[in-house]
Amino acid sequence: ARQRPGTASGVVFISLEDDTGTSNVIVWNDTFEAQRQAIVGATLLRVTGTLEIQGQVIHVIARRLEDCSHLLADLEFHSRDFH
Repeated sequence: ARQRPGTASGVVFISLEDDTGTSNVIVWNDTFEAQRQAIVGATLLRVTGTLEIQGQVIHVIARRLEDCSHLLADLEFHSRDFH
């Protein structure tokens, strides 16, 4: 999920989730503008940056964001019908 609140002075917040939980990615405006295409268009997004942990809250201050959506094409999956 990607959010850009009007009160955040151009900062973009991205929530990433995996099997360990959710982390918050903070993208400063200049980073967002430089890497807009990856942020807006990616189905699978790789984030490189600085990890900050405050209690149980995990933040990543994004330095580089990369669209890795092409990797999804190599995945094999099978539908399971539970009915």
